[in-house]
Amino acid sequence: MLAVLVLLTGLTLVLGYANKARCTGPEFDAAGRSGPDYDVRIDRDVCYSDIQHLWLGRDIDQHVFPYLTGSITPDGRLVGGTVEYPVLTGLLIWAGAYFAHNDAEFLLGSALLMAPFGLLTGWLLGRLARWRALVWALGPPLVLYAFHNWDLPVVACAVGAVFVMHGWCSDRSLAYRGTVAAVLLGLGFAFKLYPGAFVLPLALYVLTASRPGALHWGAALRVAFAAAATVILVNLPFAVAGYEGWRASFMFQELRKVDLTTNSIWYWGFRPESNPDNVAFQATMDWLSPGLVLLAFAVAAAVGWWRWRREGVYPWVAVSAAMLCGFLLLHKVHSPQYTLWLLPFFVLLQVPWRWVVAYLIVDIVMGIGIFRWFYALKSGVGVGIYEGLAAQAVAIGVWGRAALLVVLFVVFLRVPDRLAGAAANRRTPLAESV
Repeated sequence: MLAVLVLLTGLTLVLGYANKARCTGPEFDAAGRSGPDYDVRIDRDVCYSDIQHLWLGRDIDQHVFPYLTGSITPDGRLVGGTVEYPVLTGLLIWAGAYFAHNDAEFLLGSALLMAPFGLLTGWLLGRLARWRALVWALGPPLVLYAFHNWDLPVVACAVGAVFVMHGWCSDRSLAYRGTVAAVLLGLGFAFKLYPGAFVLPLALYVLTASRPGALHWGAALRVAFAAAATVILVNLPFAVAGYEGWRASFMFQELRKVDLTTNSIWYWGFRPESNPDNVAFQATMDWLSPGLVLLAFAVAAAVGWWRWRREGVYPWVAVSAAMLCGFLLLHKVHSPQYTLWLLPFFVLLQVPWRWVVAYLIVDIVMGIGIFRWFYALKSGVGVGIYEGLAAQAVAIGVWGRAALLVVLFVVFLRVPDRLAGAAANRRTPLAESV
């Protein structure tokens, strides 16, 4: 079963690479940019990837080691080798470009580095959920987004944390496994931030997973400390060696405006006030969006606590999934590849198939429609909602996806957390020391 799942994942990854490679070559200019008509092909042929695109503009083509000499300009432009991602992704980007001389070789090098993480995720999901892992192995998001950005490593970290807690055949205590899982979530944070949110439900699970009625504060605090220490240890060398460049990667996200490239409900729901040059609206988004995200996190965690009081098990995987839904819905940026973050939760939790299929369909509509609409903008044909399918697909994608995220937020918090429940039935004692 595992061999089949990994093989199918590998074939899907090959399709994913072939899909993005359609935008490379056959000619290259002096800077290594593919031609001819690169700017047209990426949208018209729906083969755009951030990997290929960022070959230019971040000194990646110059093989500059990231962060050490970089900074950010007052208008939010990154210079000197800094990239807009946390440090482990920056290292991955630098390594993928090390032997590259053009954007096609950069895409290939990056794909070769990330493919093992995709295969590992397929194996881990197979161990945890058996054939339901086909949702990952054969899912359309893996074709569309596996090599759209640098997301496969962070997904592997998040799934690896769940595996350590519920799939690792070990006599290690729950406190020990919680600490290891927290380290993986900390590493995930150093790739793409979002797994850091899962530390809270993991700590609450460890806190409440002792004998009935008892709370194990020492083990829970150890989880939080392990995650925080991992993040600090990974980031500290970069912060010391090149503080401005390291800080710039976070400042870029803070300064990023809501615009038509962010694909969020905030841009489409508040037109025309959401124009990037509307200073008042953008300033409001800077606090409203993260504030609502944190509120969604708190609601999910509180519902998980309520379920623990009723059922005796804190559903940390389900709460993590709901938190992710809140982030995807309410954050001011919703990049297409974020679907890869959500996909493993369709495997790990018994989400009704109708919601899984509905989300995948809407995601395909959005993933294809947004780039065809960008092409319409460039060509000036079929831009309006009444003029072409591309604009209609974007509308369906944005609002259909938003509605489904609301539904999934509720569904994730209602479905049984099979993994946490099974662990409770064979509950192992919490060790006071690791």
